[in-house]
Amino acid sequence: MHYAEYGSGTPVLALHGAGVDHREIAGALEPILSSVPGFRRLYPDLPGMGRTPAPETITSNDDVLDLLLGLIDATIGDEPLLVMGQSYGGYLARAVANRRPEQVVGLALVCPVGAHTSTVPEHRVLVSSADLTGELGPELEASYRSYFVVQTPVTLGRFQESVAPAAPLVDEPGLMRIFSQWELRDRPEAAKIYPHPVLILAGRQDATAGYTGPWELIEHYPRATFAVLDRAGHALLHEQSTLTHALVVEWLARVREHSTT
Repeated sequence: MHYAEYGSGTPVLALHGAGVDHREIAGALEPILSSVPGFRRLYPDLPGMGRTPAPETITSNDDVLDLLLGLIDATIGDEPLLVMGQSYGGYLARAVANRRPEQVVGLALVCPVGAHTSTVPEHRVLVSSADLTGELGPELEASYRSYFVVQTPVTLGRFQESVAPAAPLVDEPGLMRIFSQWELRDRPEAAKIYPHPVLILAGRQDATAGYTGPWELIEHYPRATFAVLDRAGHALLHEQSTLTHALVVEWLARVREHSTT
């Protein structure tokens, strides 16, 4: 499993969404995590995306989860770590925390999807000031238009830098094989209550994950901050970067406080 690594200190494993690679979540989180000393950040490419292949032996999300647990064993060992996940990565992050509740001392979820999709709002563009003339081909333009509800030169630049380059690297048949066995064998919130600090961010205009589904997780996480952000769809990390920065830094402080008590 290919991964990028930055910094030193307490490990933070950050998992990206479907159809991209580690560059999207790293591009959004590095300005935040690099500003707080003492964290070693690991950004893997999930199977079938980026530089991590999806061989025929990987047939389900349970197989992907086993790979992630093996990556933790190989790169982190048994020391405490934090796990963050965006969209599909949020589903996997919940599963990692469920399997390693004593080792994973903090969990952050951004627009997390789950085993089933709850009611979601229709995709509705709130801000449209990006001039796309000659900037993107038809397929990438359609992807950008359907992903972002805030379409400005800033979000277009983020899309071009950290989302668009991953599109040619996606192994579509591999992902279809894995996602055909989407539901995890052990439901992430089926075990005992997760006791460590949690952050859950949802986009008020998120037409992929919505905000009612993520809210249903709250009872399993008694130390959770749950925030629904206006002016944010499924691309919340890019559309509400200032609020995300503040909430992630506050979550890191809660994790450190909790770990020392």
